Amino acid sequence: MTRNTGTMPNLNPFLRWGASASLIALIVLCLLWELALAPLRPGGSLLVLKAVPLLLPLRGVLKGRLYTLQWAAMLILLYFMEGVVRAWSDPAPASALMAVLEIILSLIFYLCAIFYLRPAKLAARQRAGGQPPKEAS
Repeated sequence: MTRNTGTMPNLNPFLRWGASASLIALIVLCLLWELALAPLRPGGSLLVLKAVPLLLPLRGVLKGRLYTLQWAAMLILLYFMEGVVRAWSDPAPASALMAVLEIILSLIFYLCAIFYLRPAKLAARQRAGGQPPKEAS
């Protein structure tokens, strides 16, 4: 008796590595930003704790787990929003620069994760018997 489990889609390892590298860089940026480079208060601030949620998906992202990449892509949007707000409103030039770096790293992670997941989502839709949505013309 054979089971039809379907074939695993061809996932791009460069996108997984890009997501992993940008997540690690974002963790390092958050720590350096709030501890040394441009903290809100001299000596650091409790905003350094914003790096903790980024540690939660790290293991799954490094292993390329699809579910982890899905929810981490949603989580990373919070860091994108924080970067936009602080780049726009922070009067300190060093902090505004860190915010721009946060925007860039969060966008890199988001795009790498979304494009890494896309083949798996399309394959799952085909296995479920659904057809991909047709583009309106």
